[in-house]
Amino acid sequence: MYGCAVGPGSALIEKTRQTPVDRFDRQGHPAFALGLFHIDNFSEYYTTRHIITDSTILDSGVFESLVEHDRPRTPVWRAIASALLGDITEGRYGPGDKLPTEATLAARFGVNRHTVRHALSDLVKAGFVRTRRGSGAFVAAAPATYPIGQRVRFHENLLAAGRIPRKRVLQIEIRAGTMGEADALRIVAGKNVCAYHGLSLADGLPVAVFESVFPLERLEGIDGALGETSSVTDALRRVGILDYTRAATRLTAVLADATQALHLQVREGDPLLRTTSVNIDGAGVPVEYGRTWFSGDRVTLTFEA
Repeated sequence: MYGCAVGPGSALIEKTRQTPVDRFDRQGHPAFALGLFHIDNFSEYYTTRHIITDSTILDSGVFESLVEHDRPRTPVWRAIASALLGDITEGRYGPGDKLPTEATLAARFGVNRHTVRHALSDLVKAGFVRTRRGSGAFVAAAPATYPIGQRVRFHENLLAAGRIPRKRVLQIEIRAGTMGEADALRIVAGKNVCAYHGLSLADGLPVAVFESVFPLERLEGIDGALGETSSVTDALRRVGILDYTRAATRLTAVLADATQALHLQVREGDPLLRTTSVNIDGAGVPVEYGRTWFSGDRVTLTFEA
């Protein structure tokens, strides 16, 4: 048998084993605190079909009314997430648009910023919103289509997909090539190479980080050319390579490390698509060995024959 003790006006929440009432009010009645009890000074037990308020037994109909009043409601953060999703689906905010600041949304819904942040986090997890460190929250855009074929050109590919391409140079360095780089470029291990590290963006959103490695002895001046233009195609043209094609591409699924996560504005451990490739000139001689890490949810790679 189970019973319930509650304070005046409260409703039954749950059933557990009976516990004795050990406190009483000034009139000697049990002091009803939230929880189940064994009414020692009463002649019988009261089940969950009854509720006691101010020492009065209420029938089950009144009890049900009280329980109805206390049934769980939709969390405020979830209601805010639903309202924002409605704004997005109705076109108030389009792909790539920046959402109002947390402070503005907090004022709109009459809540604190923590609640707004919870709602935005839910939309991010569902894929409707993207956040950028220091920039705010944006409506997620559909992934950019990026074809991988015999001729792979970053700017041309994104322009064809209706996106605005941009590259940001992170570092250009001269160093000794690794064994893997030397093998791919067909140079002697330890020979100097030019390594170009950069960030690729589509409509201002980071979509990939990359490292392109060039044989310095074969492409004299490539480091200076890359310093003048962020385009690999333009830089190669300036050192005499008027055309080049893709000889091979290998695709691997990897997890973002801390540095990649920082540049791509994703979480460490998020999935990335890594391409490893070799480009050759008209004579079949390697001119570039590259590795690119694409954000898995921002780019759709398609392979062309």
